[in-house]
Amino acid sequence: MTFPKDQISKLSALVVGDVMIDAYLWGDVHRQSPEAPVPVFNKTGKDSRIGGAGNVARNVIAMGAKAHLASVIGNDISGKYLEQILGEKGMGTSAIITENGRTTTVKTRIIKGTDHMLRIDEETTDPITDNAKSELKQAIIELLDKEEIDVIIVEDYDKGVMDEELANFLIEQATSREIAITVDPKLKNFNAYKGVTLFKPNLKELIEGLNADVYPRSESSLQAATEALNIALETQISLTTLGGDGMWLNVDGEGTHINGIERNVVDVSGAGDTVIAVASLMLAAGASPEEMAKAANIAGGQVCEKSGVVVVDIDELASEF
Repeated sequence: MTFPKDQISKLSALVVGDVMIDAYLWGDVHRQSPEAPVPVFNKTGKDSRIGGAGNVARNVIAMGAKAHLASVIGNDISGKYLEQILGEKGMGTSAIITENGRTTTVKTRIIKGTDHMLRIDEETTDPITDNAKSELKQAIIELLDKEEIDVIIVEDYDKGVMDEELANFLIEQATSREIAITVDPKLKNFNAYKGVTLFKPNLKELIEGLNADVYPRSESSLQAATEALNIALETQISLTTLGGDGMWLNVDGEGTHINGIERNVVDVSGAGDTVIAVASLMLAAGASPEEMAKAANIAGGQVCEKSGVVVVDIDELASEF
């Protein structure tokens, strides 16, 4: 097939999970501090971007589709700023819930040139309260009743929003409404997503989630592990990212190695967000699993060639597809 740009532009996605702010301080280092044996960082610029599940939504919009977000954030200064920039980016925010006493996650990266020197995290990783969860579920139901959603994307960063109960709720909603549901997991809730349309772990998550020996360049071990994964999660499609080695696609027990494309890798931050966004929209647009994996592989590699958490360029993706 040709790249389905027109079909994707008609789609609408609901992204559920942990939303955060990716903050950046850029600058130079020319001397050591006289106060301690540490470099003096001379700040020359700063920026704040929507991260986590929000970055998945950013990629959805960059692909030309509509994006709605469902999450729980803190009722703090960072949370208020996050809500502001979500609205400015054109994302649906009716299912964004605030929780008193919760710290909105902010990841601040200090960058010299293109080199990361340090990352400072502000966050609460405790589970969201029962009240916040109930509000979130009700907001999701109202959104699904009101909007025409083509795919639900779960982006689990293990920051407290997702748990087994919410996962089951989302899968039930997707199944009853005949909506595709895709998942980018973390270890804690790895086995909570039974019955999803697409499950996308990276190699580390696959090994830890299955407690299995998997060798990235061994097709037999990748096949055995992903076949076990598909059976355990009762999913038809799994797509395991392998870094520079590409991806391993397993559809109904049949495995295929999607070769990595040689890239000038600058920064891998956010590549997984791009992969799940592109893969999900490709499936919703009617692409085959092989075409879906091809597009996701290209897009994930392209964003790694740029500094910081950036989104896919749909024209660059289409030209290489």
